[in-house]
Amino acid sequence: MRGRCTGYVKRPLFLIWLAMLLAACSAAPASPSPTGSPHANVPAGATVVAGGCGSTTIVKGKVPAWLDEAGAHNNPDSLPYVLATPQQAAGFIFGYPLRSGHPENPSNKILWVVGWPRNGSSLEITGHPLGAAAPIVTVDRAADSSPGEIYPSIVDVPQPGCWHFDLAWAGHKASVELLYQ
Repeated sequence: MRGRCTGYVKRPLFLIWLAMLLAACSAAPASPSPTGSPHANVPAGATVVAGGCGSTTIVKGKVPAWLDEAGAHNNPDSLPYVLATPQQAAGFIFGYPLRSGHPENPSNKILWVVGWPRNGSSLEITGHPLGAAAPIVTVDRAADSSPGEIYPSIVDVPQPGCWHFDLAWAGHKASVELLYQ
């Protein structure tokens, strides 16, 4: 008798579990988690582009409202870009994909847009390979461009790989990771 009852108990539990699983899979996708997912910071209306590395995703398309405002509504809308952590700095990549060495035509031009006022302060960019302390690359860009809170730059690195960059301006800091081929 025990053998017959066990089957009846297991089947309803299995069916309940299966119904919950199907409901979860067919529900509208949840918004990405702010941590853990490599695509957690993709703005609505933007799409992921190949070539991200570390915790940074490269996207193309619609930009967040703060970035549109900081760029004086003049950001290059056809270029791929990255959002730094915290999301108060972004880089539009003119020379996509980025390449190690000192490439030309195209160069490794990145237009940095910052969400907090520059207040005349330069942008200090310090980079190193992700997971290594050296070599170190530094770039210093004056706050001499407009419109908006922008810093055009060329950021070259000596070797290919995923590079971590710390950005600092007017007492603010952010970081981003960029892949160089």
